[in-house]
This record gives sequence, structure tokens and C-alpha cells, in this order.
Amino acid sequence: MAAALVACGGSGADHWGACETSGSAQAATVTPVAPAVLPAAPAAVTPKPGQPTRQEATRFLTQATFGPTQAEVARVMAVGYQAWLTEQFALPASATSHTAAWDAANRAIMALDAGQKASSGEVSSSFWRQAVTSPDQLRQRVAFALSEIFVVSTSDSCGGNGYSRGAAGYLDMLGRQAFGHYRDLLRSVALHPVMGCYLTYFQNQKEDMSTGRLPDENFAREVMQLFSIGLYQLNQDGSFKLDASSQPLEAYTASDVSGLAKVFTGWSLTCAEGLTASCFFSNPSWPEQFVSDLRGFSPYHSGAEKRFLGAVVPASAQPSPEAALNVALDTLSAHPNVGPFIGKQLIQRLVTSNPSPAYVGRVASAFKASGGSLRAMVSAILLDPEARDMSVLASPSFGKVREPILRFSAVLRAFEARSDSGMFLITTTTDPGDSLGQSALASPSVFNFFRPGYVKPGSLSAAAKLATPELQIATETSAAGYVNFMTRFIWSGTGRHGFDNQAKRADVQLDYNLNPNSPWLAMTDTPASLVDELNQRLMYGTMPTALKSEIVQAITALDFRSSMPPTAEQIADTRRHRLWSALLLTVASPEYQVQK
Repeated sequence: MAAALVACGGSGADHWGACETSGSAQAATVTPVAPAVLPAAPAAVTPKPGQPTRQEATRFLTQATFGPTQAEVARVMAVGYQAWLTEQFALPASATSHTAAWDAANRAIMALDAGQKASSGEVSSSFWRQAVTSPDQLRQRVAFALSEIFVVSTSDSCGGNGYSRGAAGYLDMLGRQAFGHYRDLLRSVALHPVMGCYLTYFQNQKEDMSTGRLPDENFAREVMQLFSIGLYQLNQDGSFKLDASSQPLEAYTASDVSGLAKVFTGWSLTCAEGLTASCFFSNPSWPEQFVSDLRGFSPYHSGAEKRFLGAVVPASAQPSPEAALNVALDTLSAHPNVGPFIGKQLIQRLVTSNPSPAYVGRVASAFKASGGSLRAMVSAILLDPEARDMSVLASPSFGKVREPILRFSAVLRAFEARSDSGMFLITTTTDPGDSLGQSALASPSVFNFFRPGYVKPGSLSAAAKLATPELQIATETSAAGYVNFMTRFIWSGTGRHGFDNQAKRADVQLDYNLNPNSPWLAMTDTPASLVDELNQRLMYGTMPTALKSEIVQAITALDFRSSMPPTAEQIADTRRHRLWSALLLTVASPEYQVQK
């Protein structure tokens, strides 16, 4: 298989094809010109007794970050898991917020063409910049996981470029709340104007019996179903509570939805006119409206009694939107379903798609004991014995399919990706036929790109009763699209060629394509060492022996020397193609695409 994917051709060849060997071909070793020593490699670090090994640290960082770097691996080996988490919890959010990055991009775009403005593409660029370069990796990784639970999407806009700026602010908000208390996160989500726009409750008016108008129930339904308690009552281990007929008990009813919908009436955007009718009904006109909390307008807020989940907000002739919201937040955040419902989803996003009930129970217990702390929940997830036990590498039921964004981000970080602009101008990557089939904050619906309980029909995982969420976006088309995207990227980078498209190359490049003295290039002189390093960095030592042998054999056959002694360009060409091919064969392998 590997030989069918490697690059073949003469000096400077940039095409794919099957390599054929002939009896006249010479198989000589390429003359090395530089020692293959990778900087900051932690292999030489001897872990202290009880501290993680290189393999263990790399696997931990695969779960906790957007991809291990050698500096982070060395740090985990030196201080251990708990101390690394403590350091990460203490780090401030990225110095350049997503909103500030959007603003900077907007200024640059308008300087070139006053008629153009930043859009959702700049949200994507900022996401990649922080995912690849920010030191607060745990915060960024958890914020991304939360964005796949508390979903908004730039694919559905109600406010032009102001909405896309708001989406950048929504990512900032998730980062700020990533280690705080769940109730605070839920409040920030409920009051964020992008969520109000996306789930259609900003400018939602109270009921009017004379016209038959009823409050919009969209957010009321989704805040229970997706953001807090789920469809069914849960035990602390995530299993369903059952009725006398062994059927799952519903967590809420249609009456609960109707009652909660009244809470989310009378909310609209902040504007200069204050709490007036013209302000309540105004169309979004300035970007700040999408990063400032929604405001409550009492005249449009339901004064009727509101009953939901056992809570009651009494009827009032002068109703307070804020008071009703507080009752809703208290009720939802105190519900016993929150710990197992949110906890299991975060386990799925970080560690494994099918956690044991005991694992879910321990995480839910830590959340409950902490009074609803997301920091405590994240710690419990990453430090749990099931997450850290290396024996699960052999388990067919443990682990998760790496979603496309995480497959790509791991390569960007492992190979020290650079951005010419400093802004990582990678815009949408949602096209499954020619890209990743996934972009941050760009899902097709509030249910994300994939559902947490998705089971692939007709699959072996389905027969084993295993959930495989990420396989919901896995098709023959997306499989080919991913390989095509990674081929182009590994060869020549990716991202917009500057805002004016005048740059000579793609904005985001891997170091070895820019640095002729990259130790990665020198390492190709000994293919087995190269493949072993790829195995350690990208697959924490889990690459099967057969795959290693196949890749080594395929890249060893790549030799573009046509003269003896070979020219410097022939040596460089051989090295480039060996490295490109080895990396592609690694990231295209099913073993890389499954996180264990």
C-alpha cells in the first residue's frame, strides 16, 4: 500500500505515483551532510521514578492539547501530570484574543479594499493561530471541546460580519469559562448574542393570546437537551434511570420547554438607545453588539407564571428578565444530570468515545464535590486511571477516532508550523472532498458535525455496540479529501497567500520546507530512524511493526540520484521526497487516525 502513495520522479518532482524498481537501479546510501539531531528531543531525558516516560507524556498531551511538542513532552516528563495541569490552569488566556485577531485582520483587509471586511474566515484563522502557538494549550483544547457541545455556527449568520466578530468573541468566552464553574459558563452562553441569534431567542417576545403568538421555544429546548441535562434522567455513572417497564425516564417534558421558553423572552442586543422599543427591535448595526451580553427588556418579557423542572417563577405585572434567568440557571446547573451528561461528553472529546460507567461516575463525583467546577472535571478526566493506564492501548473498545481538526493540528505542532503573516491564514476547511471536512465553529447544525452517541451503521464498531461519533463525518469522499489535503500541505503548505493573495507561497508552512538545514531532512538518510521519530512524536510509540516496515521500505526506494557522486540538489531532492512521503504515509494510516 505504501509504495502506491510515495512520490516518484526526477529531481524536483512534485507528483504522486507508484514507484517501480528495475534491475539497473542502484541502491546506494545518500551521503549525509548534517547530523540528524532534533532540537529539544526528550528521548535523552530520563524520567524520575514515578514520572511519565516519553511515550506516556506524549499520549497524555495528545489528549490534553492540540498536539504534543517536544518542549511540552519534556516538561511533563520532568514535573508529572498533576504539576503540568496546575501550571496550565494558572496560565492566562492567550495575549491576543480571537476578537482582537479578528479586528487586526479587519483593519488589514480594509486597508487593501475599503469595501471588504473580515468574516468567518478570520475566525478560523485565529482558531488555528491559538491552537498551534498558544502556551495555554489546555485552555484552548477544552474551549474547543466546549464549542462542540455548546454549539454555535458561522455557517448560519443573522448579522453579517458583526456576527462573525461575535463568533470570535464566543470562542474567547469559552476560553475564559473553560476552568470556571458550569453555572457561569451556562450564563455566558445564554447571554451571548451569537447564541441568541443562532437559536433565535433574541427579540423573542412574550405570549399574546389575542394574536396567538407564543414564545420561541428553540433555545429552551436545546439548553436542556444539549447544554445541560439531556433527554433522559441519568444515574451518576451516565446510565439511564428506568421506569417500571424498563424504559428510560424523560428528563423534561413539553410543559418544561414551554415554561422555560418564557424565561427567554424580552432579550435583545445592547444598543445606544437603551431599553427602548427601537433598541429592542433594531437590526444589528455595529460589531460591538455581538460581543456584549444580551439585555433584558421588561416590557417584552413574559409576566406569566413560569414552571419548569420543578421550579416556579411567580406571575408578575412587572417581570424581571434577569430574575427569571437566575432561577433557570440555578435550576439547570443544580440538576443531577449535569455531571454525568457534560462529563461524559468531555471524556469523549478528550480521551475515549466509550468510557466505562465507573469512569463517568468518578468524573461526575469530582464535579459534584467541587460545586460544579469545570477545572475539577477536566482534572478528573485526564488523571483518571482509565485515561492513564497504558494497558488500554491493546483494548479494542478504548480510544476515539481523531477528528480531522485534531489530526491536522497534531502535525502542525509536531513539525513547528510557521505562518508568514503570523496570523495562520487558514480559512474554511469544511469541504470533505478537498479538505478536512470540518472547521471550528462551522458545523451544519446545533448538533455539531457529529453526535456523541452516533453508531456507524453496518460497522464492526456497531456490532460491538460502540459509539463512534467522529465516524458520522467519515465517508469515502472525506477519506480521499483528507489525504489530498494533507498531500498538498506536506508538499507546499496551506492557507491564503496573504490578504492580497500576492505572496509567493501559502501562509502556513512546516519548518522543513523553509529550512534546508532542518534535522528532519538529515534524518531521512536513515529511514528507520526517521520513521521511529514520527512514531514517537505523532503516535506515542504505537505504530505497528508492519506499518513501520512498510513505510521504511517505501521511502528507502526513493532515490533521485542520477549521477555519481550525486549533486547537492539530488541529495536534497531525495531527502525532501523521503520526508514528505514518510509523513504522509504516517498520517494517512488508520492507526494514526485512531487515538488510544
